[in-house]
Amino acid sequence: MKIAFIRPSMFGHNSKDAMYPLVFAITKAITPKDVEIIFYDERVEKIPESIDADIIAMTVETFSAKRAYLLAKKYKEQGKIVLLGGFHPTACPDEAIEYCDSVLIGEIESIWKKIINDIKNNALKKFYKTENLIELSKIKYDYSAFKGKKYNNIGLIQFSRGCKYSCEFCSVHAFFKNSIRTKPIDIIIEEIKQIKEKFLFFIDDNLFSNEQEAIKLFEKLIPLKRKWACQISIDAAKNTALLKLMKKAGCTLVLIGFESLNNENLKQMGKGANLQNNDYKKIINNIYNAGIMIYGTFVIGYDNDTKETASNLMNFAIENKFVLANFNPLMPMPGTKLYDRLKAENMLVYDKWWLDDNYLYGNAMLTPKNMTTDDLMNSCKNARYKFNSFKNIFIRLLNFKSNCRNLQNISLFLLGNIVSKIEIHTKQGKKLGGE
Repeated sequence: MKIAFIRPSMFGHNSKDAMYPLVFAITKAITPKDVEIIFYDERVEKIPESIDADIIAMTVETFSAKRAYLLAKKYKEQGKIVLLGGFHPTACPDEAIEYCDSVLIGEIESIWKKIINDIKNNALKKFYKTENLIELSKIKYDYSAFKGKKYNNIGLIQFSRGCKYSCEFCSVHAFFKNSIRTKPIDIIIEEIKQIKEKFLFFIDDNLFSNEQEAIKLFEKLIPLKRKWACQISIDAAKNTALLKLMKKAGCTLVLIGFESLNNENLKQMGKGANLQNNDYKKIINNIYNAGIMIYGTFVIGYDNDTKETASNLMNFAIENKFVLANFNPLMPMPGTKLYDRLKAENMLVYDKWWLDDNYLYGNAMLTPKNMTTDDLMNSCKNARYKFNSFKNIFIRLLNFKSNCRNLQNISLFLLGNIVSKIEIHTKQGKKLGGE
């Protein structure tokens, strides 16, 4: 038996910001030795028209769903067995099964070997659903899956799964529900020692889902002298001692969802941590005083937003000299409370935007209350373009507490901004799917 794993892209072509997908290193590690596997990542290479494999398995996100379905149709016509898993098939299993032979719902670790056995016995089921969540201590990686592929020079590590918060728009909580698990710290330390890349990124959706364990992790990281970035909730940044410990442990950059400057919007999106810690100036100063860089994210399209909101958020991000920032039109992802609410309120522009031929990347997916869909799309696009202009890149670089604190930070800042500028202009207005 031979299996080809595929990570489809959004548009059918390469991207500059691709990081290796850990799920395939995990899957390769748990695949029986008598099964031959190959791996293709469309973000960094072209996928062959015809693949020498019996089975095609794809991990699918909502933005890549249309592309995945096109590929699935093609390979099914070639007589291949096609499996689809990941965030999108988990949220939309009845949709996904229309394009494949079997759908993997939830995490792969506890069901993968059963699927292999069922295929061997000609007993493949249409749906496989994770029932018992695996202990993260049992997860191993086989990085040979990525041999010869050119990704960003960033090593990925996962300390936890899940998030303690339940924001309306977040697909992470929709996928993991209330489950929060951490991997034993000693195992994490050994994994980090094996990662060849000098710079690390914790892919945890919130590194502080278990704050006490996170603190223990930071203390263990200090002797390794590795530099890293992570995603945190805003409440962690009120603790100056904690930020100093993170910096001592090697933290260089934090990604924070500021989301909005409007408290009514924060209430509507269920962003309780931001409401309780809404003195953003103080939060930002705390982070910079610790010598850490900031990547800020914002969403535009909630009930109290207007066509001036994106511009105001952009000015806020420039004034505070963020390394990077996202100004995203509100994205109703299937399976989230936001999608269900907007559909019930008849506010969706497209019932299934990820499949609609009229949807282009960057388009508004909903009809906001205080602006038109064109206002939402254009204001976000203009904010992205202006924030990433060469003039504003230079202005943001001149943050001596963090962005240009040393040569390593300057290099990280410039590389991140160059890649971001290219990707923003490349993706805007493109049709999903690529065919």
